[in-house]
Amino acid sequence: MKRSFIREILESIDAETISFAGGLPDEKLFPLEDLKKASEKVFENPKNLQYTISNGITPLREKIADFYNKEGFETKASNILITTGSQQGLYIIAKYFQNKQIVVEEPSYLGAVNIFKMNNLEMKSVSLDYDGIDAERFDEVFEKIKLAYLIPDFQNPKGSLYSDEKRMEVAKSVSKYGGYILEDAPYSELYFDKKAKSISSLIPENSFHLGSFSKTLSPSLRIGWIRANEEMIKKFTMIKETIDLHSCGIAQHILNNYLEESKRYEKHLAYLRGAYKKKMEIFTQELKNNLSDFRFEIPKGGMFVFGSLGSVDSFELVQKCIREKVVYVPANQFYLDGRVSDEIRFNFTYSSAEEVVEGLQRIERAYRGGMWKDK
Repeated sequence: MKRSFIREILESIDAETISFAGGLPDEKLFPLEDLKKASEKVFENPKNLQYTISNGITPLREKIADFYNKEGFETKASNILITTGSQQGLYIIAKYFQNKQIVVEEPSYLGAVNIFKMNNLEMKSVSLDYDGIDAERFDEVFEKIKLAYLIPDFQNPKGSLYSDEKRMEVAKSVSKYGGYILEDAPYSELYFDKKAKSISSLIPENSFHLGSFSKTLSPSLRIGWIRANEEMIKKFTMIKETIDLHSCGIAQHILNNYLEESKRYEKHLAYLRGAYKKKMEIFTQELKNNLSDFRFEIPKGGMFVFGSLGSVDSFELVQKCIREKVVYVPANQFYLDGRVSDEIRFNFTYSSAEEVVEGLQRIERAYRGGMWKDK
């Protein structure tokens, strides 16, 4: 196991560095006033600062269950386990399945890969395209392993969105062979067109659906959840109790209070989608203007643009970019074999339009001034 390149780079850069590395939301879009009002109400009652139950406060679990019910995915509060971010949810599930095998997309999310390594889960990768995983190959591998980790909505790092057909094919494989999928969905609400139907809703007894408020409200709240059948929720809760007694009670109460007015969150999400779509359009246009050799697909949501820069070793190039005071994540960080890659993941949600232009121009200077200038 190795430390996350993203966490390391965020610790080492200074205020003058433009970062396209972390999957950071734009703090200018946080609903500060609404969260402040919700917080004030929470602190009126001292009981909200007391210990609470391990699986999460009931009214918040009920509201999260309602998210699913409104989409036709029948869910009760007893199907929800509140976690300290969806990262903890991943760890709990990996702990339960430790020493087994698991199918992952190629490339895949580094945070999950590290968790699987720590829990001695042997990973088998299946290639990922912009319309989803190679379904035929997935079926072959899943038949033997019967456990998979997938990010169908605006995948990290690739930004891909599974087609309806790919979702159905994955669900059919799971139904045919049994087993489980871990469906990680932190970006599912950040769509620019329409929300896709989760794979988990097609196989509710054979799936763990992970959600989070980190990308939609605030990462610092550290509140995520697992949606699963009641039997598995009980097992996961026992594992959680060995990690912490409960996720932050204050944060749970603030969120619960904020969500009392459901229209408020819906309006915020709509605003967020519109703002991030504009940011994506600015970023992709400036990629064409300032880094014209970069080849990529226009994302349909999420936070990332992923593509390739010719015959560049993108890990070697980022070392030059650091000297130019700009950073991104080279794709070798997302492949199990750490291969040399010309691919790059850019975050488009955090930086201002001015920073995007300046940052991409700095990358272009490092690129043109490097060993690839005559490629």
